[in-house]
Amino acid sequence: MLMVLLSSFSLLFLNSWKISCLFLFLFPLFYSPILAFPYSQQISSFFFLDLMSITLIILSIFISALMLLSTSNIEGKNSFLKLTLLLLFFLFLSFSSSNLILFYIAFEAVIIPTFLLISLWGAQPERLKAGLYLIFYTLSASLPFLISLMFLFKKSNSLFFAFLNLSFFLKLSFFWVLLMILAFLVKLPMFLTHLWLPKAHVEAPVAGSMILAAILLKLGGFGILRMMNFIYPFSKSLSSLIVSISLFGGILTSIICILQTDMKALVAYSSVCHMSLLLSGTFTSSEWGIKGSLSMMISHGLCSSALFLLVTLFYNRTHTRSIFFTRGALALFPSLMLWWFLLSTNNMAAPPSMNLFSEISLLMSVLNWSTYTLIPLMLISFLSASYSILLFTTPTHGIPWQNSSLSNITSREYLSIFLHWLPLNLLIIKMDLFFHWI
Repeated sequence: MLMVLLSSFSLLFLNSWKISCLFLFLFPLFYSPILAFPYSQQISSFFFLDLMSITLIILSIFISALMLLSTSNIEGKNSFLKLTLLLLFFLFLSFSSSNLILFYIAFEAVIIPTFLLISLWGAQPERLKAGLYLIFYTLSASLPFLISLMFLFKKSNSLFFAFLNLSFFLKLSFFWVLLMILAFLVKLPMFLTHLWLPKAHVEAPVAGSMILAAILLKLGGFGILRMMNFIYPFSKSLSSLIVSISLFGGILTSIICILQTDMKALVAYSSVCHMSLLLSGTFTSSEWGIKGSLSMMISHGLCSSALFLLVTLFYNRTHTRSIFFTRGALALFPSLMLWWFLLSTNNMAAPPSMNLFSEISLLMSVLNWSTYTLIPLMLISFLSASYSILLFTTPTHGIPWQNSSLSNITSREYLSIFLHWLPLNLLIIKMDLFFHWI
């Protein structure tokens, strides 16, 4: 535990871009022993590591390494590197804290480097508005979360996960537990609290979009999954409302995806659609739903991060994100279109990706919860396949708008895309790994 902490803290003192990237690719080896013993847990005064924590920490480190690999030509390298490593350090504390107050501090501290990444390296003037949306949406829900933690401490005299149990949460009223959940629903985000997400994604640089989609959205899911054992009676009474809003929001955001002309906004709204399915499965409180949520978090993190990278590669060469003005890309970048096709099919949960197994487990849990959800789930599956096919076919086919020569895709960019795709399609062989954390 001490070795892991010291190695994580040492990230803040790395100055070289290449050394940082290499160190981040090798860093997950520190956590590999616990994967061999999936039922093991490590608990100390400040840290609590189980399979869910380790999996999300490895995902954070891996996506951060791919983020540095994808953005080596960015301006202000040193400042960008420091912010990225600071963000990674806060994520490590969030996923491994054993105290709710330490988790709250790291949970909210993540907003600061994210806001700086969007506001300093965003391309459009609207980036400041997007950053304000991010801050006000998250902080408006986090202050009630802090107050509810104070009430919980008053009732239980402790905020350590190891000492908390259901009886302490039963001493709280339904109102305070709802405020506690609200902070996670905004960060996830749930439909109706999602308006900050498309704005932040569209205005963020490629690195900001990758880290937002792959990791920051998982903080909300991690918090809900971690608290689900303690708030079961409240979540059971909330399940009808949350599942209904999530499924309805999934249908609406899928329709919004089909109507989008901005490729980056389309991928951002598709994240809301996937998170609505994850939230529905989690609040069914079933084993398939809760365990399938973790695998959905991993698969969505890898797939959406790769899609944002692909959209940025298009934008850097065509200087537009319009889905119509980038047509004919198959004639310009034939090899890149292979990866565009593979990741678009992964986004629609085609085999052999992790998304397939994750969506099957979530669909089973929601259908088992109520058979009336069959039609909404059918619509979500059909519409998600529709916008994924639209995302691939519209830029790919047709005659290119311009005949001027465009720069080719570099081997570094191909490597970054491949490293997203490889674990996304290999991990389905070992999906039982994600079913051992409870």
